[in-house]
Amino acid sequence: MVVHSASEQVLAGLDPEQRAAVTAPAGPVCILAGAGTGKTRAITSRIAHRALSGEISPRHVLAVTFTARAAAEMRSRLSVLGVGGVQARTFHAAALRQVRYFAPRLLAGRAMPELLDSKVRLVTLAAARVGLRADRAAARDLAGEIEWAKSSLVEPSDYVVSAARALRDTPHEPAKVADVFTAYEQLKRSNGVIDFEDMLRAAVWGIEEHSDVGEQVRGQYRHFVVDEYQDVNPLQQRLLDAWLGGRNDLTVVGDASQTIYSFTGATSAYLVDFPRRHRNATVVRLVRDYRSTPQVVGLANAVISQARGTEARLRLELSGQRPPGPEPDLRIFTDEPAEANAVAARCRALIDAGTPAKEIAVLFRVNAQSEAYEKALTEASVPYVVQGAERFFERAEVRQAMVALRAATRSIPGETPLPAAVVEALTAVGWAPDAPPAGGAARERWEALSALVQLSEEYAASPEVVPIGEAASVERPVTLSDFTEELARRAAQQHVPTVDGVTLASLHSAKGLEWDAVFLVGLAEGTMPTTYAKTVEQVEEERRLLYVGITRARQWLWLSYAAARSPGGRARRPSRFLPQLDRSGGAERAAGGTGPARRAERRRTQIVSCRICGATLLAGPDRKLGRCPTCPSDIDDELHERLREWRQRVAAAQKVPAYVVFTDATLIALAERRPGRSEELIAIAGIGPRKLGLYGESVLALVGGAGVDDVCPEKTFEISS
Repeated sequence: MVVHSASEQVLAGLDPEQRAAVTAPAGPVCILAGAGTGKTRAITSRIAHRALSGEISPRHVLAVTFTARAAAEMRSRLSVLGVGGVQARTFHAAALRQVRYFAPRLLAGRAMPELLDSKVRLVTLAAARVGLRADRAAARDLAGEIEWAKSSLVEPSDYVVSAARALRDTPHEPAKVADVFTAYEQLKRSNGVIDFEDMLRAAVWGIEEHSDVGEQVRGQYRHFVVDEYQDVNPLQQRLLDAWLGGRNDLTVVGDASQTIYSFTGATSAYLVDFPRRHRNATVVRLVRDYRSTPQVVGLANAVISQARGTEARLRLELSGQRPPGPEPDLRIFTDEPAEANAVAARCRALIDAGTPAKEIAVLFRVNAQSEAYEKALTEASVPYVVQGAERFFERAEVRQAMVALRAATRSIPGETPLPAAVVEALTAVGWAPDAPPAGGAARERWEALSALVQLSEEYAASPEVVPIGEAASVERPVTLSDFTEELARRAAQQHVPTVDGVTLASLHSAKGLEWDAVFLVGLAEGTMPTTYAKTVEQVEEERRLLYVGITRARQWLWLSYAAARSPGGRARRPSRFLPQLDRSGGAERAAGGTGPARRAERRRTQIVSCRICGATLLAGPDRKLGRCPTCPSDIDDELHERLREWRQRVAAAQKVPAYVVFTDATLIALAERRPGRSEELIAIAGIGPRKLGLYGESVLALVGGAGVDDVCPEKTFEISS
């Protein structure tokens, strides 16, 4: 009886969908869990409910996920629920434990070979062996290709065909990459070491090819839970199948709309196809978002609703459960420095108002974008930390470039224009101003050095003022020496260590995290989506990346882009993923400035929320009504009829169609919202100052109870020019 009570206690506080997931019968269960819907609570509660009811033994459960942090969170929650003994590990940690345990049996008494921490050193040697010179960035990209191939169960001999089929953007000719792959495998064997993919394959081999090992592993683990199932790659799925051994007590949880790691070999195909592979599977959808305000949830739904492709088949429309909050801000700036300064000023204001700095994040598409925000936050005295990457001036390529720039001050003529001098100096470290190289690491290195070139262009636009007398001064162009001193000053400022600060992170590294306030910056075409997204599938992954960014925000959300990279630069378009909203907010004064030029620096897009549920409204008719089409209407039918009759008379008098006076949606909005003052009337979308002047008095009278004959007895309305 006590056991039964404990298992029932686990169900307390769960919503109906979570309860359905927790109490689903043994067998294949697929939990489609949107962002912020409590997926960790659902899967840990499912394990605890089954264990406390006596259905399963905790020591027979293996729960796998993708990060040590997520595994630790699972163990912590299970402990709170009173369940110990469950193995909650990453795929790699679970495989490593098994391979180490069975190594003497599998390897004729020998211990497991040494595990490589990084492929880069051996890949560099392998590249040299096949006549390819690879610096650290190039070696990282080659290592990434090898990891993709091994995770996708692709052998060196099959790499060229498989890479072509997968439309891989390879760092070198595919045949050359295959040669490096082959040489790498040979070097590994001769050095007696294995990599992480080998370890997973060894675990599969041990179970599939050694019946005694398979029997022991399957006797130990009988019930499986897989978190973030949309991120599983073919090698991990092969290991999962080996663990299962044809059994079906498997619970998976995932969200196809958060599939953002396909470049590593991860695929949502296993999540999408789960009901087909497991004909009797229970499928539960978690759509109640407890993380974000309805305003944030509404915008996230609007962005992902346009998704296409395989993942869109499992798209979830989230329902915000929190009280309404502030509208998301959509801001446009003249250039990136202005955007960064405005973000820093807003961060400063949030902190001053009581928001902890650690509850604020600035998220961008590529790490090279961080420099502008590091500088702006430093100048605004806002502490910050960089998540998942080094600070800009601590990156190896930037440090190397600064050394090259200092050396170039002795060889490049002083009269050389600064940007040209910087480009010339950076060629010494292998940078070229043409298209960036293929491969993520090499491209990231190129982008970081490109950021230095952009800084030089901005710095050159601000000539130094040199005093020549008591009341006179003269401008002189800044030199390469001036620029290197400026870089050293910025580096010194930004190297101050911080313990608690605003998080600067790429969108990829923000996955799985959340903050009270999130700034999504640089949302321009070419950056989001990146220019390297060439196929439909790649563009859709970029859309999902923005969706992930939006759903990181609990309360405040800011989305912005700069019309140009630098002052006076070439104009850019906003990201195609941003909702097409009415630009009715008008020009606003930019943070920290006054005057017409500064007022024009920032424009704001008005975002309208449902007055009933608080969700962001994007469709024109919905924005006019001020509510979602699915939210209940509180229309005054009698008032609506009077408004229709009045509109008909006015339209007849003006000899125009009725919709020219007011659309049907506007009439419904008037009859639902019943404005009592001009300020309330003009707040309804579709009623501007002109229509307020023409019809405002009559409409307010009708809302107040006047009859149609009272406001227009044989009255003729004329439209003024």
